Formats: sequence, structure tokens, C-alpha cells
Amino acid sequence: MAQHFLLSPEAKTLSLAKVLRMSDKQAEASFRAIRWASTDGEPVCPECGSFESYDLKGRPVWKCKGCAKQFSLTSGTIFHGRKLAVRDILGAIAIFTNGAKGYSALQLSRDLGVSYNCAFVLCHKMREAIALARSEGALKGDVEVDGAYFGGYVKPANNRADRKDRRLVANQTGKRQVVIAVRERGGRTVTQVVKSEAQGVAVARANVATGTTIHADEASHWDKLAAHFPIKRVNHKVSYSNGEACTNQAESFFSRLRRAEIGTHHHVAGKHLAAYAVEMAWREDNRRQSNGNQFTMITAAAAAAPKSAAWCGYWQR
Repeated sequence: MAQHFLLSPEAKTLSLAKVLRMSDKQAEASFRAIRWASTDGEPVCPECGSFESYDLKGRPVWKCKGCAKQFSLTSGTIFHGRKLAVRDILGAIAIFTNGAKGYSALQLSRDLGVSYNCAFVLCHKMREAIALARSEGALKGDVEVDGAYFGGYVKPANNRADRKDRRLVANQTGKRQVVIAVRERGGRTVTQVVKSEAQGVAVARANVATGTTIHADEASHWDKLAAHFPIKRVNHKVSYSNGEACTNQAESFFSRLRRAEIGTHHHVAGKHLAAYAVEMAWREDNRRQSNGNQFTMITAAAAAAPKSAAWCGYWQR
């Protein structure tokens, strides 16, 4: 019997031990090689793009000959203003990469020996970098669309007589949100957080190319897609797949997001729900990549992403 890819040696090309055993110079050289790959690791000014700079004595920074600005290894990246050593940042990326169903900030803070606040921001900076590096463009071929509710949990009363029907809007907290997944078979997954699943029609129209076949369930709001795309429907009360239509790959994404919520983060909702959804979409789309490739992809995304407006100085408000 053929071995599953994730159990094979080809899937495990990243060694966390090797990353954490790097010296400071080795870690900096690795980050330079990824950030400035086009110049073989030679520094490029993030301000003016000049290739000419020189080292400043006594400080680990360069000074640009073009604009006279000083810049460091992480200046102008998502890790702008870092206090951690580059080796620790690479270690955090490696640990984050290996979390098949996500990685909690609390666990990362214990692994690296840093505060929870630091680990929380570090994880969200990686999620932001992943979101910025995601491929754009309309989805084609066969595309599945579906939605799932997250957040807004209402704990039932102890006595049965005091319990209310939590399905009614009047008995909800108002915090419940829907993640819409539009997934191209064999391709990308586009996610968006909305208030109701019916808004997924607009999400699908904005992200799916004309002429693409859409697979959806029997929810009535998906009927509106028939005016714009060839559509195939499956009744989940009868079966998961009817031989012509299915939304199993969209459901697979939701399964991964649910596992991350239940087993790793315990609370995936509110203003950060979109970031977690993008992370899980990236993990689902790249599940057949080796962890070494995934590590390089996240590091390259972090090096290419600009200074974060949302997370730089987050705890200082």
C-alpha cells in the first residue's frame, strides 16, 4: 500500500533542531538569502531600492549610499522593530509551520520562553504576511461554495425550563459570524467573513470567473448564482455527494478550521476570525507541500510584507 504523503520523508524537510542550533550569523544569513534572493543576499535599501550600502561599525545596520537612510535586516518587513533575535524568529516560523491545525500563542510563548503578548503578536504577524502573499485572481474550473457559522456561543441554562431556543435571533448574542469558503478544486480557497450565509452570493460573484461551474448545497440563497454561472446542487439531507455535485472540499476546509478552534485555539471568533480563516485556507491549499517549502513560503511572505499597521506596537495601543 502506498504511503501517505504526510508520512513520507519528502514531506519532512524542515528540522526545528537545526533551525534552533543556528548561530546568530547563520540565522541572519538564512534570512538575508530569503529576503534578498534576487541579489544573492546582498542588502537592498527598503526606502529607495538602492543596491549600494555599507556597514556601520558597532551596529548591525547598513547605511544606504543613495538616500542615506539606515536600515537593518528586518527594516520595512512585517518584523520591523523586532526585539527578538533572528534565530528566534526563524524558530517561531518553523514551529508555526509544523502546527498542522494551527499553533496557539500560549504554546509558542512556552516553546520560545517569551511573553504571551509577544507570541500572540508574532503569530498574527505571520497570519497577516500569509494573507498578503496569497495569490489573487478569479477562480476557475469547478468551484465549491459554502458557509459555516463561528462564534456567538450561548450557554444553555442549567434548568430545562429556563432554556431558550438558541436558533432564534432574539436569543443570540449578535456575535455570530459566517465564514464563506469559495474553493477551486485543485487550486485556491478564498475566504471572507460576513454576517449571513446569503452574503456568500456576492463573495462568489466577486471571486469566480465567468463560465465556471459552481457546486453548492440546497440552501435557497444559492439560487441567485444560477443567473451568472452553471450550477450543480447537492441535497445534504439525502447525501454528501450525488455523483454530479458535492461540496466536500469546502467542508474539508471548515473541518480544519473547526479542529483549530476546538483543539488548538478554543476561541476563533470576533475581529480576528478572518485572519484564522486565511491561515487555515493557506494550510489546506498547501497541505501537499513539504514543511520545508512551507517554512520558506512563510519566511518569504514575512520578508516581503510591509511594516504592520495593525500589529506594530499593538500592546502599547
